[in-house]
Amino acid sequence: MTTVDDRPASPPAEAPRRRPNPLLALLRNSWRQLTSMRTALVLLFLLAVAAIPGSVLPQRGVNPEKVNQYFVDHPDLAPKLDQAGMFEVFGSVWFSAIYLLLFTSLVGCVLPRARDHWRALRMTPPAAPKRLDRLPQHALLAAPAADAQAIAAVLRRRRWRVAVRGDEVSAEKGYLKETGNLLFHTSLVAILLGVAVGSWYGWHGNRLLVAGEENAFCNTRQQYSEASLGARVDSADLPPFCLTLDDFEAKFLPSGQPESFRARVTVDEPDGGAKRTADFSVNSPLRLGPANVYLLGHGYAPILKYTDRYGVSQTSTVPFLTTGDVGLTGEGLAAFPDANVDPKTGKRAADQQVAFDGLYLPTAPESAPFVKSQFPAERNPAVVLVAYRGNLGLDAGIPGSVYKLDQRQVTNGKLKQVGDKKLGVGEKWTLDDGSTLEFLGTKPYVTLSVRYAPGQTLMLAACVVLLAGLMGSLFARRRRVWFRVTPPDGGSPTSGSSLVEAGGLPRTEHPGFADEFEQLLTAVSDEGRTDRRAREGDE
Repeated sequence: MTTVDDRPASPPAEAPRRRPNPLLALLRNSWRQLTSMRTALVLLFLLAVAAIPGSVLPQRGVNPEKVNQYFVDHPDLAPKLDQAGMFEVFGSVWFSAIYLLLFTSLVGCVLPRARDHWRALRMTPPAAPKRLDRLPQHALLAAPAADAQAIAAVLRRRRWRVAVRGDEVSAEKGYLKETGNLLFHTSLVAILLGVAVGSWYGWHGNRLLVAGEENAFCNTRQQYSEASLGARVDSADLPPFCLTLDDFEAKFLPSGQPESFRARVTVDEPDGGAKRTADFSVNSPLRLGPANVYLLGHGYAPILKYTDRYGVSQTSTVPFLTTGDVGLTGEGLAAFPDANVDPKTGKRAADQQVAFDGLYLPTAPESAPFVKSQFPAERNPAVVLVAYRGNLGLDAGIPGSVYKLDQRQVTNGKLKQVGDKKLGVGEKWTLDDGSTLEFLGTKPYVTLSVRYAPGQTLMLAACVVLLAGLMGSLFARRRRVWFRVTPPDGGSPTSGSSLVEAGGLPRTEHPGFADEFEQLLTAVSDEGRTDRRAREGDE
C-alpha cells in the first residue's frame, strides 16, 4: 500500500546572497565622486587658488636671486614657506596632485558623455507624444495639400534632423550644445596635456648679452644667468648655437615712450654652415632650430677704466640694470678686486680692493640732483658713482649679486666710502690715493629669453577649440518639434486642406523658441499652398 504525502512542497532554498566587497564599493563610489562634474569644478577652482602663491612669491625656476633676497628679508618666514614648496609651486607635490586629479576627473567626465552623445547622434528623433496640446508650444492649422513628406522637406531645409513615421513627423535640433560642452572639456584636457609635455620636455633660460665679440654667448646651461630644464631634458639636449650682439637700435617718441626695438646678432650654428646675421625684435623672435630667442629688454653698459696707485690699468664693461623708469636710469656695480697689487712683491693688502657703485644716466640733467635720467636715449650720458675701498667679501664664499654691492661689508666697516663723483664721457676722476677712474663710453646690452616649449602648439589649438566649444555651448539650444497630419475627408491630400497639429518642446531655456515655432508653421503652410498650385497646374 502506497501512501501519498499531502503536505505542500517546501520552496527551494534560496542561494545565499554575496555580500559586496567593501573595498570595491569604496573604490567605485570614490571613482563616481571623482568623475562628477561638481568635483571637476572644485578641482579647477583649487588649481586656480594653488597658482596664486606662484604669482605672488618669487620662484626658483624664474628668478633665484629674488628667492635668495626673500630669505634675507624674511629669515623666519622663508624657511617655513620653503618647506611647503612655495618657492617651487608649479613643481610641488601638492600642486601636481591637484593637477593629476583634475586631469583624471576631466577624462572620467568626458569619455562617458562622449559615448552617450555619439549614441544620441545616431538615434532618430523620438516619436510624437499622444497629447501634443500639453507641450509648451502647440498649434492647429489647415494646410492645403500638406503631407508628412512635404513637412519633412521643409524641416530638412532648415537643418533639422527628421524622422517620418506614417502621418507623423519628428524633428530635433541643437546637438551643437552638447558637442560644444564636450569640445570645451576635451580642450581642457588637451591644455593640461600641453602643460605636462612642456614641463617634461621644455626648457628656458635668460641671459644678459653685451655687444661685442668678446661677450659672445653659447647655448650651454653654464652661460645662462638663470635656467630651468624639464624633467626629461639634460644639458646635452640643448641645441648648439652661439650668439654675438652686433648692434641694437631703439627708437623713442618725444615723450620717452619706446617706439621700436631691433637687435642684430651674428648666429653661429655648428650644424648650419657659415655664420649668418639675423635681426629680431620684441614681437618677432629669432628662431634657432626648435628654440626661440625673445627680446625682453635692453640697457647700457658703461665702459670704465681704473688705474690703481701702481699705474696698472683695468678696463671693465659693466651692465647697469634699468630701474624701470621711462628714462632708463641704470644701477650697477664696477668691482676691481685685483687692483692695487704691488708689482714688486706681487701681493695686495686685503683691504685695498676697490668698487664703484652708482647710477648711469643716458640723459643726465644739467644740474643736481643727478638721480634720474630725463630721456632713455643717450643725449647727455653720465655716471654718478660712489667709490669704496676695502674688503669686498668675494673670498668668503657667500653667494651674492654681481650687480649690487654687499651692504653688509659696509655696515661692518670692512668697506669704506672714499668719495663720489659725476662723470661724463671722457672725464677722469682722481681718488685720494692717486688712482684714477675714467668713463670711456657705453655699449648696449639686451636681455634675452631662450625657450623651447613643445606643448605650445597643442595648447594654442586647444584654446581655439575651447573658445569654439564654449560659443556652441552658450548659444546653441536643444529643441524638438512634432507634426501630426490628418488628411481631409476624401483621404487624399489633393481633395482639400489637411489638418496639421504641431507641438514644440525646448530641451533647455530658449526665449526665442516661440518665434522659431511660428516661423516653422508659416513655412509649412506656405509649402502646402505651393504644392497645391503646382498640382493644379499639372492637371
